[in-house]
Amino acid sequence: MLADGEFHSGTELAEALGVSRSAICKQLSGLMVLGLHHSAVSGKGYRLDKSLELLAHSEINALLTEQNKALISTLEIHDSLDSTNSYLMAHSRNNAESGFVCFAEHQTAGKGRRGRQWVSPYGSNIYVSLLWRFQQGGIAGTAGLSLAIGVAVIRALKEQGINEVGLKWPNDIYFQGKKLGGILIEVSGEADGPCAAVIGLGLNLFLPEHQAQTITQAWTDLTQISGENKVLRNQLAGSVLNQMLAIVNGFETVGISAYLDEWRSYDCLKGKSAALFIGQQHIEGIVEGIDDKGLLLIKKPDGTVQAFASGEVSFSAATL
Repeated sequence: MLADGEFHSGTELAEALGVSRSAICKQLSGLMVLGLHHSAVSGKGYRLDKSLELLAHSEINALLTEQNKALISTLEIHDSLDSTNSYLMAHSRNNAESGFVCFAEHQTAGKGRRGRQWVSPYGSNIYVSLLWRFQQGGIAGTAGLSLAIGVAVIRALKEQGINEVGLKWPNDIYFQGKKLGGILIEVSGEADGPCAAVIGLGLNLFLPEHQAQTITQAWTDLTQISGENKVLRNQLAGSVLNQMLAIVNGFETVGISAYLDEWRSYDCLKGKSAALFIGQQHIEGIVEGIDDKGLLLIKKPDGTVQAFASGEVSFSAATL
């Protein structure tokens, strides 16, 4: 009821929900835990400092093609989860069907790369995971999937009028040297047989400053990027899901090769000085893009170029 950003009296809220005024006060205090600040004005009631666009099945479905709707076995929207990826990993272990999609308004333990927590304020951003089962090629057959999903995200952002967004190998979405989103793919199954991938995406639509204080790298959100051209949350969610489904559905057949040229056109690392960290190992050099398998190419100080399948890339914002 408060999502509209307007004033609602305690009496109005209590009557609508069939609870006492004191119960309403208790619920309102709980909003602070979710990072939702509100005002209380005598004679007017309560109002959120910022209105919310909560996710809705009908609005997300309206953005999906009929072909992609048919690929979804289950679509859930949760008020709060520890992590959409963790939730679907558990369902995957219990033999949930391919095409299981899970959105959350809020995550208490959102997962980033290398065990980092993904800052996940309530009702502000996109947190979505997709369970997809691959029947052929085994785990090796999913190589480069994170790059292809990055392409899906850029396509969705373009549909929403957001251009000049780049991709940072292997799974980050960047805008002018600042992180806008990230992809986390967790794969389980057989080396040569069927496997399951849980594909997670976190995309910043509106990230309150006070909740971003724990983030240790430069970040941005779509509210800052779009300015007056407001990006609607359900439209973005539907567009992202539509593009993700289109890519996973054919990935087993075409692999990363179908997306290499497009990914390269979004590469925001190529030609930059960078350091690659693999465990305790650390390699410095100039990024030369990616090879035809999606591996990162780094030109080392001695002039040799080496390909890397994994690792975390660090670069200076001053070089962008």
